[in-house]
Amino acid sequence: MHSTKQISSLQNSLVKKVLLLKEKSRERKKTGLFIIEGIREIQLAIKGGYNFEMVFFYSELINEDAIFSLLQNSKSAPDYIEITKDIYQKLAYRQTTEGVLAIAKEKPTLLSELSLRTNNPLILVAEAPEKPGNIGALLRTADAANLDAVIIANPKTDLYNPNIIRSSVGCVFTNNIAMGSTSEVIQFLKRKNINIYCAALSASESYIKTDFNPGSAIVVGTEADGLSEDWLNNSKQNLIIPMQGEIDSMNVSVSAAILIFEAKRQRNFQ
Repeated sequence: MHSTKQISSLQNSLVKKVLLLKEKSRERKKTGLFIIEGIREIQLAIKGGYNFEMVFFYSELINEDAIFSLLQNSKSAPDYIEITKDIYQKLAYRQTTEGVLAIAKEKPTLLSELSLRTNNPLILVAEAPEKPGNIGALLRTADAANLDAVIIANPKTDLYNPNIIRSSVGCVFTNNIAMGSTSEVIQFLKRKNINIYCAALSASESYIKTDFNPGSAIVVGTEADGLSEDWLNNSKQNLIIPMQGEIDSMNVSVSAAILIFEAKRQRNFQ
């Protein structure tokens, strides 16, 4: 039987703790905890095997029965806490998340623990992405294509930043994600005999000429700086998407999507 606690004061120590998780990457890293907002995001986190410590809800927007039903497939035994409108508005990152927030435990993202389900995986590698919107869009594309993994090389942004969770619409929970330095990621890919294909303007050929059927890693950099020399020096082939207008590049998430779905097309969307 579930029991529910109630908090009505903005000065409550638990409310202050959650505010720190919302606002400070340092606090998230120190505690290994982060905030999830919204029914869909929580459902995806449950499917992704995340554990929950607490669930907060504002009963004017969602009642106890709906909360318990939402978490019924979770293996966690979180504390359920009813909060007031003022507290909900203070804790919520956006005001359209159906009145529910959860505190969850981070999952490890060590490259050494990354498990690949096939011998010819299709992987997306993003080097030093900073903008949460771009990271979220890359994760949405990776989920849509059911990639074997997403690897972030030289990460600059906290993976559980609320903006990444929001912009990825919860796909941060559905992808197989690992992080490491550029040199570590390159070594990992080479040990696994995975071909490295870099999205780059120099020494490139059209992406449609590339055979993505063997194990392949599609590597993208930032729009401002592109990819580091380490990637370009270890690339099997640099890829270019031919442009027919006046500009010579596109948003990194759009470029990645084009390359990824060409690879999926060649693999008969398997």
